[in-house]
Amino acid sequence: MLLCHEMFSSLQGEGPHTGRPAFFIRLSGCLEPFCPWCDTKDAWFGGSPASIEDIIQKVVRESHRFVVITGGEPFLQWDDGLSRLDRELAEMKIEVQYETSGKVAIPQQVRGEVICSPKYLSGKWHLARESMYRADAFKFVACRESIFFIDAFIAEHGIDRDRVWLMPKGKTRKEQTELLQFLWEHCVKKGYRLSARLHILCFDQKKGV
Repeated sequence: MLLCHEMFSSLQGEGPHTGRPAFFIRLSGCLEPFCPWCDTKDAWFGGSPASIEDIIQKVVRESHRFVVITGGEPFLQWDDGLSRLDRELAEMKIEVQYETSGKVAIPQQVRGEVICSPKYLSGKWHLARESMYRADAFKFVACRESIFFIDAFIAEHGIDRDRVWLMPKGKTRKEQTELLQFLWEHCVKKGYRLSARLHILCFDQKKGV
């Protein structure tokens, strides 16, 4: 049994699979310190119980071959049923992408692709050591004030630039667009990849898209 905030069909709005049709499973629960700029604060607490069988039925009914499991912090529920969901989706040949902050150690046995978005808060990075070595790619929520720390983190850990996506910080379309040109130019300079956040550019602050 998993605590779910919402499930819906949409397009992946950011990162390596931008624009790809997907079924989203947003799990409830997150881990302090919380991100003040988070655009899914409603998923930090609460949630509705959902059985693995019910979740799989919804995936099958929507006919998707790509599932995004996000949060909140999804790996908080690894031992409460997420490991089983991970296994069963893999057995069904359904591709899975996890979105995590990495504050909870990424399980070594996870079968899906893991996109880690480390958070720099209160003067330091909040990332479990295990997450650094298990993540398949890294997304950084970036702005002019944080870019120095992001560059230093990437250099310190020797992260391949082809595994790095920068995304504009902000919960609104206006905040996003004000940063896109700056991040575009920085990605050209550093060799990173740029990810818009299409769901915010298209729908602004609308939820469930």
